[in-house]
Amino acid sequence: MNTSKTKDKYKIAVIPGDGIGNEVMEAAIYVLNALNINFDYVYGEAGDECLEKNGTALPDETLDIIRNSDACLFGAAGETAADVIVKIRQEMKMFANLRPVKSYPNTNSLSDNIDFMIVRENTEGLYIAGEESYTDEGAVARRIITREAEKRIIEYAFKYAKENNKSKVTGVHKANVLKKSDGLFKDVFYEVAKRYPEIATEDYYVDATAMYLITKPESFDVIVTTNLFGDILSDEGAGLVGGLGLIPSANIGEDAALFEPVHGSAPDIAGQGKANPIAMMLSAIMMLRYLGENEAANRFDGAILKVLNEADILTGDLGGSATTMELAEEVKNNL
Repeated sequence: MNTSKTKDKYKIAVIPGDGIGNEVMEAAIYVLNALNINFDYVYGEAGDECLEKNGTALPDETLDIIRNSDACLFGAAGETAADVIVKIRQEMKMFANLRPVKSYPNTNSLSDNIDFMIVRENTEGLYIAGEESYTDEGAVARRIITREAEKRIIEYAFKYAKENNKSKVTGVHKANVLKKSDGLFKDVFYEVAKRYPEIATEDYYVDATAMYLITKPESFDVIVTTNLFGDILSDEGAGLVGGLGLIPSANIGEDAALFEPVHGSAPDIAGQGKANPIAMMLSAIMMLRYLGENEAANRFDGAILKVLNEADILTGDLGGSATTMELAEEVKNNL
């Protein structure tokens, strides 16, 4: 799913988006530029401000920029998030959403030993545009689960586990109630699992998983699930390790990848230099790994870890008083 070798120069689509997206993007690129990797940044517009300015939240020009890039960094979208991120995922066939959940020092983490990946199917389920409509009685949404898409995402989860020295994959569903759609997911999960005998497997109902994330979060390595369940569990996972300001994400397809924090545009603090850029930085680190630049990714990640360990320069949400760029400067100094 990622590039097989590093390149002399990377073309990176950069879409700051709305609100604090501009600030956290500036901070992440400030550190990326100190890694001595040749990045060619091509900026595109998307989001609420773009809609007001251009009459569309996601111009074709921006899609073309993403299409012609090695990877995309995205900041944040406001009210138009569904019209932007969901459409990009669909247009670029980004079938896998990766949400790492990892505890860092000096944060409000429930435990010091949390480190798992949620692999979420991105293309079907309840989040397909046009599959929701009004009726005389109210409204109806159609949930679509296909063997092809679920096999692809489950296969991705097992390959991720194998390549990243993870020992277990947990399939999450609600097959006791959704007997046909989630029953299919469960069947495919164990069909794929047979090809990875070295990896332990288990499956839980989604409601039980929500409880186990609180009671035994250290027991998870890789979770794979459908679109809606993955969305909800990912935000619960963020709560385990200190909030959305520390959670990156990746959207991966066969030929395209987009990396973004999941904290939203936070218009209440936009433009004030208060935003925590760590989730955006961690998203950039995921991009580096996708590009095969693992040494640079390790340096970047190590610098963030050192800053959090020392706890001298932190933003307000982490108990400090530093600005967005002051934290970025501290991370850069610790590379």
